[in-house]
Amino acid sequence: MEWSDSGIILAVRPHGETSAIIEVLTPGQGRHAGLVKGARSRSLRPILQPGNEIRVAWRARLSEHLGQFQVEPDSLSAGVVMEDRTALAGLNAACAMAILALPEREQHEAVYDGFRVLLNSLEDIDIWPALYVRWEAGLLSDLGYGLDWEKCAVTGVTEDLTHISPRTGRAVCAEEAAPYAPKLLSLPGFLQGSGNIAAGDIAKGFELTGYFLERRVLWPVDKQLPDARERLLAALEREGRL
Repeated sequence: MEWSDSGIILAVRPHGETSAIIEVLTPGQGRHAGLVKGARSRSLRPILQPGNEIRVAWRARLSEHLGQFQVEPDSLSAGVVMEDRTALAGLNAACAMAILALPEREQHEAVYDGFRVLLNSLEDIDIWPALYVRWEAGLLSDLGYGLDWEKCAVTGVTEDLTHISPRTGRAVCAEEAAPYAPKLLSLPGFLQGSGNIAAGDIAKGFELTGYFLERRVLWPVDKQLPDARERLLAALEREGRL
């Protein structure tokens, strides 16, 4: 059994004295693990960093085996992110969330594409926190739990949508939401494509996607939101970006 694909490194775990088991996110094979021999060599150490984009070839005798990776560098952007603590927190949170939420070896090309967009934006803190929230919303959608903010669930109107029902995941317009606002989740405008990010919108976005990721994706399999995500929120708060 063998295949080759592009991949984003999500995690690197030492294995034995010289090898490592890495997890990659690929467009064709989804989240996939494999053994890399000689991973601690001087030539491979800079390549095998979370966030780096690589070309990967996997080979195993049987499909259910761990298998072995051969890797080649593609875009080594992790080094740039390492110099920015907040961007590094964003990268770590996205990697942790992908590992937790995505079933292994299940194709999710849209999640991979969104991850690449996020990676390529991590040097611009004015935009990447919103892209991170949109990536989590896309993760929900690709897993079959997408939120519906196209129209009001009560009236069918498509304007002035301000909240999401925590029960149905559907939007509610301001007029209908008003009597129940404390029980609803805020819907920030940037998720609807307005392009404007108002004060507090990033925090609202994280609360919204986190709520549904917990209840629809993680809690049913006895998991919870990763600590890396909490560290990201703390980093963004320090920067005044929530």
